[in-house]
Amino acid sequence: MFKGILLSVLASVTFGVLYFYTQFLGMFDSEQTFGWRILATLPFLTLFMYFTGELNNIAVIFRRLCDKPILLLGLLLTSALSSLQLWLFLWGPIHGRGLQVSLGYFLLPMVLVLFGCIFFKEKLSKFQLLSVILAALGVGSALWRQGGIAWETIVVAVGYSLYFLLRKKLRTDHLGGFWWDLLLCLPVAIYFIDTQPHAWSQMVSEPILLLIVLGLGLFSSIGLGSYILASRYLPLILFGLLSYLEPVLLALVSILLGESIEASEWWTYIAIWAAVLVLVFEGAWHIYVQRRQAYRLKKQLKAVEHLKK
Repeated sequence: MFKGILLSVLASVTFGVLYFYTQFLGMFDSEQTFGWRILATLPFLTLFMYFTGELNNIAVIFRRLCDKPILLLGLLLTSALSSLQLWLFLWGPIHGRGLQVSLGYFLLPMVLVLFGCIFFKEKLSKFQLLSVILAALGVGSALWRQGGIAWETIVVAVGYSLYFLLRKKLRTDHLGGFWWDLLLCLPVAIYFIDTQPHAWSQMVSEPILLLIVLGLGLFSSIGLGSYILASRYLPLILFGLLSYLEPVLLALVSILLGESIEASEWWTYIAIWAAVLVLVFEGAWHIYVQRRQAYRLKKQLKAVEHLKK
């Protein structure tokens, strides 16, 4: 579980960096950026899978497709859901809708927790329940203040939750399944790239553009790869709660990119930050208890060895 927590934190930090990275992509519109992201992410993700020992899962999915071709329909659906999220993640900050997208990531953990309780019968610890209550207060404040929910917020919160639920049901909730998601949307990505005149020749003639796109692929593969692995190693509830770190970082990046938070909006962010701190405290407490138990066990073993002598 500790490995899953580290991967979740790594993913959140990488996504925050990637959100800021979009300012270097001003020469592309959101569709072209999406196309280059998919094209650049796939080889880096393959390399990431090689180093994490996940590469064999690509062949596992292929063999399942050969045995049951109907699985392709499920993969096409998960590919469409993931592609929509990857496009929206870049579209938001480019079009000044970063805060609406980040609010979706605020709401996402609550929907994941709900899905975990309903579909997988997972239970909340007392600290996790407190974290959910704080987050609910924050999200409720935002919804009351706005008088409704932006479509970007709904797409992120509900769409991502359905994506993870469907992957678990299809048993493709590993990097191999995500690799196939990217592969299946590759034709759409290439189509979007071709909407830019001389896209391929420009990439060759301007090395700085090539470096920017390669950086986009590198950050995407690390962030998405870590995120998918974390969703596999962690219960859906804990995975959802740890996801609170990402919208906090995305909101901060949105501010750095020129968007602003009004005084009334701070109640939302303070409540969410408090929810994150509760999870941090719970993690620290578990580590303390485990080390204390290990120390007592070690002491008892020494006492038994002393008596035997």
